[in-house]
Amino acid sequence: MKIILVLLDGLGDRSYVRFGNQTPLQVAHTPNLNRLAGIGSNGCFHASVCGECLPSEMAHYLLFGYSRPSFPGRGLLEAVGEGIPFRNDDVVALAHLSYIKWQGSEPILVDKRPAMPDGDLAALLSAVGTARCGGCDFRLHPTRGHDGLLRIRGEVSAHVSDSDPMMPGQPMARIHPLDGNPEPMRAARTADALNAYLTHCHTVLENHAVNRSRQAKGLAVGNFLATQRCGKRVAQYPFDEKWGMKGRVIASGAVYGGLAQELGLAFERAVDTSAPGEDLGRRVQMALDDETHEFVHVHTKVPDEAAHTGDPENKRLAIGDLDHGLRPLVDAVSTGRDDLVVAVTADHSTPSVSKLIHSGEPVPLTLVGRHVRRDKVTSFDEISAAKGCLGFLRGRELMLMLLNYA
Repeated sequence: MKIILVLLDGLGDRSYVRFGNQTPLQVAHTPNLNRLAGIGSNGCFHASVCGECLPSEMAHYLLFGYSRPSFPGRGLLEAVGEGIPFRNDDVVALAHLSYIKWQGSEPILVDKRPAMPDGDLAALLSAVGTARCGGCDFRLHPTRGHDGLLRIRGEVSAHVSDSDPMMPGQPMARIHPLDGNPEPMRAARTADALNAYLTHCHTVLENHAVNRSRQAKGLAVGNFLATQRCGKRVAQYPFDEKWGMKGRVIASGAVYGGLAQELGLAFERAVDTSAPGEDLGRRVQMALDDETHEFVHVHTKVPDEAAHTGDPENKRLAIGDLDHGLRPLVDAVSTGRDDLVVAVTADHSTPSVSKLIHSGEPVPLTLVGRHVRRDKVTSFDEISAAKGCLGFLRGRELMLMLLNYA
């Protein structure tokens, strides 16, 4: 038997008056998702516990059956996925150029990623590319646009907080060692060194010719390097030994490539185009045609990105487009492929209108296969799924149920 797990990132949402107090998924045109729900078991899923707002990388790690203490951190996963060189004892953080203004003694975030030409961004990032602060060596590896990965080398710990407040209008945060971490002295030194490096970056950026020229023209500047999600390599139990299956991940994001490589799954870097339904259809077909791996994880980030536009209508349309891409899967399970166990779900909910980046509601889940029970649910959405016979699965229970049916 082969397991195909299709994950529609950030699919869950909240109810909106404009949709008659329904979610974008409830009002989207989803004949293929509904068909899958109608021939399988349905339920709700949360990768941790209800109400906890998970980032995608943590949600994936938990749903693959791993435990939080061994999570290596987003920065590490991005570095692996991007092919950034680092040592096992280095710390890697996400970093991006931001625009701040001082209000008294507080640096207030004005714009997380101020619009400016690529050449200006490259010049600014290069200016803070290397430094030695607080006994640590810092090297910034630009990835795309405003973004980069910051490698920190020395007696360092990943157990430090973020400087990025996420929301404009909030002060940039001073970095502190995390409470209750297992290496408090090292974490304290890392926090001090990182604060010193960010102060150095701000001084360099404030006085950079690019920013001075832009400021003279009344344009936004990139004068602060925001950091978040530090990570450090942690030895992982290989996926194939943990679950007895060769695994593969088909996704477009570097973080999923990094997660796949750290866990020992094969990774297929997919390409996102302006036709997300067709993109998903190609990924699904690759999974169906795969004769080497017993477990294939198919991922799309589209619902999450649509929610972040702040318009539930954009998410409704995006979901409807993605539904077209599931047609090969529906055809396979409804016309004789009895060697498949198929799951469709999400990693977390992403509200289209909220101050939260992600939210803590459970997401719908459907399982389809030759031996899978059929309940009376005929619609794939957050409300209908709760009526299904799967009940409420959490974390590694999803993998256990998939193996149970395989």
